[in-house]
Amino acid sequence: MNDERASRAGPREWIGLIVLSLPTLLLALDFTMLHLALPHLAADLKPSSVQQLWILDIYGFMIAGFLITMGTLGDRIGRRRLLLIGAFAFGVASIVAAFSTSAGMLIVTRALLGISGATLMPSTLALISNMFKDSKQRATAISVWMVCFSSGAVIGPAVGGILLEYFWWGSVFLLGVPVMLLLLVTGPWLLPEYRNSESKKLDPISVILSFGSLLPLIYGLKDMAKEGISFLAALLSIIGLSIGYWFVRRQKRLKDPLLDLGLFAYRGFSWSLIMMLMGSLIVGGFVFLFTQYLQMVEGLSPVEAGLWMMPYAAGSIIGILAAPMLARRFPTSHLIASGLLISSVGYLMVIWTDTSWGMLIPILGSVLLLMGVGPLQVLSMDLIIGSAPPEKAGAASSLSETCGELGMALGIAVMGSIGTVIYRNRMNVPDGIPNEAAESASDTLAAAMNAAEQLPAALADEIQMLAQAAFASGFQVVGILSSVLLIGIAVISMASLRDKSPIKGNE
Repeated sequence: MNDERASRAGPREWIGLIVLSLPTLLLALDFTMLHLALPHLAADLKPSSVQQLWILDIYGFMIAGFLITMGTLGDRIGRRRLLLIGAFAFGVASIVAAFSTSAGMLIVTRALLGISGATLMPSTLALISNMFKDSKQRATAISVWMVCFSSGAVIGPAVGGILLEYFWWGSVFLLGVPVMLLLLVTGPWLLPEYRNSESKKLDPISVILSFGSLLPLIYGLKDMAKEGISFLAALLSIIGLSIGYWFVRRQKRLKDPLLDLGLFAYRGFSWSLIMMLMGSLIVGGFVFLFTQYLQMVEGLSPVEAGLWMMPYAAGSIIGILAAPMLARRFPTSHLIASGLLISSVGYLMVIWTDTSWGMLIPILGSVLLLMGVGPLQVLSMDLIIGSAPPEKAGAASSLSETCGELGMALGIAVMGSIGTVIYRNRMNVPDGIPNEAAESASDTLAAAMNAAEQLPAALADEIQMLAQAAFASGFQVVGILSSVLLIGIAVISMASLRDKSPIKGNE
C-alpha cells in the first residue's frame, strides 16, 4: 500500500503540470496569432507573397519535421534538460523575431521557433509520464495538457487581436518570453529529470532522413489543400514517402535507431496511433470545410465565424476533460467507440441541415462531433504513453504528436480535395458569364465568390447560389465519408482495445 501511495503524484507534480502546460498553450497561440499580425508586419517588412507564405508556414513545418528527432534526443540527453534548452532557445528566438528588420530575418527566426517548439512538445508529454505513474492521474494530466493546446488555438485570435490593438506586430512574439522565463526558473525544482542511461548518440543520417521525409510530405499535403492536386504537390508527397521508406529501412538495421520500431510491437501502442491518425484526419478536414461553410455559405465575417466556432471548441474541451473521469467506470474501448458514434451523428447533423433552420443545428452538430472525439484524443494518447517502456516515452510522445500533425494535414488535403472534386463536378456555370469568371467559378467556392464581385447583381447572385449549393454537395459527401470512417474507428476500438479495463489507478 505504501508503494502504491508513493507512486501517486502530489502537489509538487500538479504544480509542475501547470508549468508544463504553459508552453503547450503558447505553442498553440503561436500557430494562430500570426495570421492576424500578417497585415501589420507586411506593411512594415514588405515581404513578397512567397515570403508571406513561408512566414506563416515555416513554424509548423519545422515542428513537424523535428518532432521525432527531439523526442528521441530527450530520452538520451534528459527530458528536462532538453525542455529547458528548448525553452531558452524559444525565448531568445521570440525576442529576435519581435524585432526582425526584414522578411528573411523573420523567416529564419520563425524556423528557429519551430525547431525550439519541437523540443517542447514531446518533452512536456514525456515528463508527464514520469511525474504521473498512476494511470488514473496520468490520464487526467494528459487531458489538462491537451485542453491547454486546444484552448491556445481557440483564444489565439482574441489574444492576438488585443495585442495588435495596443502594440506593434512584434508583441505577439514577446508573449512567449515570460512563459519561457517561468519555465526556466521553476523547471529545475518542479520537474524530474529522466534519461535512458543505455542510449547512444543520435545517428545524423537518420535525423536527416526523418526531416527529409516529413517536411516534403506535409508541405505537399498542405499545398494540395490550397491549390488542389498538382504535379509539385504530388511530387513532394512521393519524395517524402520515398525518403520515409529509406528511413524505416535504416532504423531496422541500426543497433541504436533514432526511432525504435519495436514500439509498434505493443498492440495498444500501434492501434492507438492508427486511431489518432484517423481521428485527426477527420477533425482536420471538418475544421477546414466548416470554416469555409460559415464564411462563404452562411455569409459570416471572419470575426463572426470565429465566434460561432467557439461552441465546438468548448465541446472539444468538455470531451477531453470528461474522458478520464468516464474511463474510471467504463472500458476504454467502449468509451472511445461511444464517443465516435456521437461524433458520427454530429457530423450528419452539420451536413444535412436546411440552411433555413439557421445556425442552431449545425453548431450543435459540430459540438457533438468535437466532443465525441475527445475520449479518442485523450485515451489513445494515454495508451501510447502508458504502453511504451519508460525509457522510450519521449520517442512515443513524438510519434503521437507527429501522427496528430500528419493526420491534420492529411485531413485538409484529402477531405479538401474530395470536396473540391465534387464541387467542380456539380458546379454548372450558366450561360452569359465571361470566360475568365466562368473558369474561376468552376474552380473553388472562394474563387466563385471573388468572381461574382465583378459581375452584375443578377448574375452575381446566381453564381453565388450555384457555388454555395455545389460546395454544400461536396461537404455532404465528405461528411458521409467521415461518418463512415468514424464508425470504422469505433469498430477498430472495440476490436483492438477490448482487453482494456476501466482506468482504476492506485487507490
